[in-house]
Amino acid sequence: MLRRVARLTDAMIELPSDIHPDVAPLAWLLGRWQGNGHGSYPTIEEFEFGQEVVFAHDGRPFLHYFSRSWLVDADAAKIRDAALETGFLRARAEGEVELVLVHNTGFAEIWYGSVQGLKLELATDVVARTNSAKEHTAAHRLYGLVEGDLLYAHDMAAMGQPLQSHTWARLQRA
Repeated sequence: MLRRVARLTDAMIELPSDIHPDVAPLAWLLGRWQGNGHGSYPTIEEFEFGQEVVFAHDGRPFLHYFSRSWLVDADAAKIRDAALETGFLRARAEGEVELVLVHNTGFAEIWYGSVQGLKLELATDVVARTNSAKEHTAAHRLYGLVEGDLLYAHDMAAMGQPLQSHTWARLQRA
C-alpha cells in the first residue's frame, strides 16, 4: 500500500506505507527490474546478458537485493545461466549506505557509498573469496534512475587487472 510521496531531485517517488524511514531515500530502487546488458574485460571475451534485479523490503531498515543474469546470443536468446548475487542494502545517516553482497562464484563483499537523489554509488571496502574463486580485489558500482529505467555500471579489479569497466545495463521496471 502506498501512502506518501517523496521528492527526490525533480522526481516524485511513491513510498510504500510500511517503508522504514532509514531506507526511504532508496525507495526509487524498489521493485523488479529486467533488461539487457553488456560486458567486457581484458581476460574474457565481450558478452551480452539478460538480467533480473529485485530490490525488496519488509519494513525493517534495509533493502534485500537479488540479481540473476544469463548469457544471451545476438538474437537475445538465452544461452545459459550466469551470475547470481544477493545481499542487504542499508541506509545510514546523511545519505551513506552499506551493502553486504555474496555471489555464486565464491565472493563475499562489503561495500560503502552514498545515495544522492536518484543516484547510488558504491565501492568495495572488503572482498573475500573462497579457495576456488578467481582473484577479485575491488569493485565500484553506479546506479541511477534515468527516464524511468534503472541504469548501472560495474567496474572491477580482478585477475591482475586494475579497476576498469566490466558490465553495464539498462533495466526496465517489470
